[in-house]
Amino acid sequence: MKEMASLYLGLGLVGIGFGLLSIILLAFGAPTGLGWIYGNFIAGVVLVALGLAGSLDTLRERLASAEARRIERYGTSAILQTVAGIAILGLLAFLAHRHPVRFDWSEGKIHSLSEQTRQVLAGLEEDVHVTAFYQAVVAQPVRELLERYAYESPRFHYEFADPTARPDLVQEYGLSGEELEQGLLRVALGDEAVLVKTPDEESLTNALVKLTRTGEKVVYFVEGHNERRAKGEGAEGREGFGRAAEALANENYRVETLLLATRGEVPEDADVVVLAGPTRPYLDEEHAALRRYLARGGALLAMVDPRANTDLVEDLGELGVLLGDDVIVDQLQGLFGRAATPIAAEYADHPITRKLREPTMFHVARSVRAAEGSDLVELVKTSAESWAERDLEEFFGRGRAEFGEGDLPGPVPVAVAGEVEVAAEAADAEGEEGDAPSRGPARIVVFGDADFASNRILDSFQNRDLFVNSVNWLMGDVEAITVRPNRSRPSRLSQLTAEDFSRIRYLSLFVLPEGIAVLGVFAWWSRRRAPGR
Repeated sequence: MKEMASLYLGLGLVGIGFGLLSIILLAFGAPTGLGWIYGNFIAGVVLVALGLAGSLDTLRERLASAEARRIERYGTSAILQTVAGIAILGLLAFLAHRHPVRFDWSEGKIHSLSEQTRQVLAGLEEDVHVTAFYQAVVAQPVRELLERYAYESPRFHYEFADPTARPDLVQEYGLSGEELEQGLLRVALGDEAVLVKTPDEESLTNALVKLTRTGEKVVYFVEGHNERRAKGEGAEGREGFGRAAEALANENYRVETLLLATRGEVPEDADVVVLAGPTRPYLDEEHAALRRYLARGGALLAMVDPRANTDLVEDLGELGVLLGDDVIVDQLQGLFGRAATPIAAEYADHPITRKLREPTMFHVARSVRAAEGSDLVELVKTSAESWAERDLEEFFGRGRAEFGEGDLPGPVPVAVAGEVEVAAEAADAEGEEGDAPSRGPARIVVFGDADFASNRILDSFQNRDLFVNSVNWLMGDVEAITVRPNRSRPSRLSQLTAEDFSRIRYLSLFVLPEGIAVLGVFAWWSRRRAPGR
């Protein structure tokens, strides 16, 4: 019994200590239960009692010895220091609970809100109220997301409502059982509300954008010349622009298609006109319509691929844009060694690209330069090791490229942007022709590639931001230019249920640390009993 007394005492103190720690953590919302606390206390008291009972004689001898006096002197100091340390830790825990500060040390900042979200939250002029209709078993990830928003802005408020427990709210908001089947967020600003079915940052921020932006702006995608389709058949294919159109809709822009050959004019409500990779020539009347649109202060986004059978090159040349008859090649920084898929990371100090910190990717792109004397800015350039290959027969025919005389050395610009003055020929009221006065400078953005905004690679690197920022700037929505939530998500266990998650957290917070402490007591006791000790 005497030999085991010290072991019982050690194990008992561990049980009592973890019982006290569990009470402290329980006060701050940790997922522990009363059974665990009572079990630790009961086992700890019983073991301490057994240890004391088996060491009474030894304890009397030590109390009467000089060693006891030393222990009394130094032990009292150690106890006071321990109590002070525990008090300080408790105070720090209390302050952290009352005044929380968040840190995100993950490499991809996956637990932080994006710049766009923080920008939207900072611009809130009214309180936003979010009602989360989720059952408690699946509510935790949604709660963590909403807590990040509420931490960022005092105008963001949320509450959880179990649909089965709050039928009054379900009826008040007119929600159907089908809508509530997988859970949803109801985001309300004043009298307006938006339902969010996918509880992630991108969807929630898009809902806030829709509620806070007033007025409707329209983006027209021109069709009829084999352009990439933004709506209808082909829009969702690899080469389509369905996702690009969706990205614009998330900015609260309305996306429409425009067949110039039948309309004859660009509609008056067109805020931006997009020419997404045409491969057939335009009619003379269509050229004239686009020129008249620019003359009245319009905004044009043109994406022209290499060897495209289009006559836009001449029109854009008159605006100061030099489209090279070439293909950009980068044998060192091409994607996975693909020389015709360059990675571009050199950005100009321009509103479109000023906030971009990561590269963008292009696929079979041509050079786009600003003419000498123009006010256009070369937005994006490929690496210094790249060049613009002008021997297209060799490149497309034999798949070979080698820097030679006449090629454009890198860094090679792949996009330009700026304001231009355009004078268009137009008929006056009597049908006579003359020069129509300009209503102000037009805005243009020209890319030497349409693939970068296609469904295939729009979500690669910062392609989405570059495309949407270009439209933002063309519209004059400079405040909307930002870096948006990344679509990629951290890897996770796909079959992890709420119960599994709670069990893992419980084991990591309580069972594993106490198990380590118990093993430590056994190791200490074994060393005391070793020969020569």
